[in-house]
Amino acid sequence: MELIVALIVQGLQMLLVVAVAPLLVGLVRKLKARLMRRRGAPLIQPYRDILRLLRKEVVLADNASWLFRAVPYLVFAATWVAAALVPTFATGLHFSWTADLIAIVALLGSARFFLALAGMDVGTSFGGIGSSREMMIASMAEPAMLLAVFAMALVAGSTQLSTVAQFMASPHVGLRVSLGMALVALIIVAIAENARIPVDNPATHLELTMAHEAMVLEYSGRHLAMIELAAALKLVLYVSLIACVFFPWGIASGTGSAGAYGLGLLSYVVKLAVGGILLAVLESSIAKLRVFRVPHLLGTALMLGLLGTLLLFVSRGL
Repeated sequence: MELIVALIVQGLQMLLVVAVAPLLVGLVRKLKARLMRRRGAPLIQPYRDILRLLRKEVVLADNASWLFRAVPYLVFAATWVAAALVPTFATGLHFSWTADLIAIVALLGSARFFLALAGMDVGTSFGGIGSSREMMIASMAEPAMLLAVFAMALVAGSTQLSTVAQFMASPHVGLRVSLGMALVALIIVAIAENARIPVDNPATHLELTMAHEAMVLEYSGRHLAMIELAAALKLVLYVSLIACVFFPWGIASGTGSAGAYGLGLLSYVVKLAVGGILLAVLESSIAKLRVFRVPHLLGTALMLGLLGTLLLFVSRGL
């Protein structure tokens, strides 16, 4: 009976991240529109867009290979698995032993690699531009992400997310400069990985500005729906990761009661809403950077992650 309950809770977490991903995207778009004195689309508009794309016919280029057809499903599967590994409303779930920070980075890197290949597969100029820019961003975002992960792992003594979350929730952590640097580095990486302002603008298709959108211009129908849902899942993943590690308040343990799970679910929804509000305010108050200025921003994240890791070796009290 305990095994069945554990599998049900784990399945609920996997379904939860898929269910709330379009809603978070809709919340960010709605808030940005209101901050710009526009009415904006309804919160459920991303759900409508995905359903509409699923009903549309797929249009493929004549020279598209099997890789071009398979990549949307590979990207969605890798991103979904990575998002489902991050503890949302409870830690210590049945498959929590697989929720390793390095494994999550590897899954996201694999999804990016295949998406960049698909962008170059058809041979269009837009796809090549988008893939090259994506690899430029990834060449600095991934090391910064790994350094932030190492800083958190050195503090908690593990790269397993449930262990890290439980340690961060304990009173033994205190205020640490290294964790603050890792938090800022992770936020910058999250903005870059999700193609948000100031790194990229998800609401434009201008050649001089787009990176992620350029890789998926040739997709349509259910293939584009899978990519859009994977992008929404990645946003949920990073918000959940920051909330799980740095703000683990209210999160339930794997052996908690129904009331603890309910409280954890409520706190998780609040954290997602706060993350969406902060993202909308940030994107509405700053301008997009030039493409050649993006490495400077990611270099800042890289140095913050490196300094945070080095400080842990210099002094355990920082």
